[in-house]
Amino acid sequence: MYKKILVPTDGSDTGAKVIPHAVALAKSCGAAVVGLNVTDPYPYSGLAETVPITADQYRVHVTQEAEDALKPLQDACKAADLAFEPIIAEDIHPWKAMLDVAKERGCDLVVIASHGRRGMQALLLGSETQKLLTHSTIPVLVLR
Repeated sequence: MYKKILVPTDGSDTGAKVIPHAVALAKSCGAAVVGLNVTDPYPYSGLAETVPITADQYRVHVTQEAEDALKPLQDACKAADLAFEPIIAEDIHPWKAMLDVAKERGCDLVVIASHGRRGMQALLLGSETQKLLTHSTIPVLVLR
């Protein structure tokens, strides 16, 4: 059914809840898993008078955090004997990075967690999952 499943994760407890479901689905389909963590671009412009961290230090730090966020998914895929490809993307819009990676890697399904924010909190914070659902041309499985 599915050949390549994109599983974006932010490293949160909510994001980790999709791992067993995504791995079981991939296993049942014989699909490969593409794990994705989206990092923010370097936040300090060249016009800033002082910066607490250089661009190189920032990239090392966020890369390590991204690798740590992807590790549980990678370990679960290894235990299930599934092909796994870790991707670290940089974008101010995580939903856009998800769509770009899904297209570039030929993914035919996205399995993602929803934090389940409602009301004013959802309105103010926005929802990357909602934006992904709005713009995706491939199926998206949302787990809460």
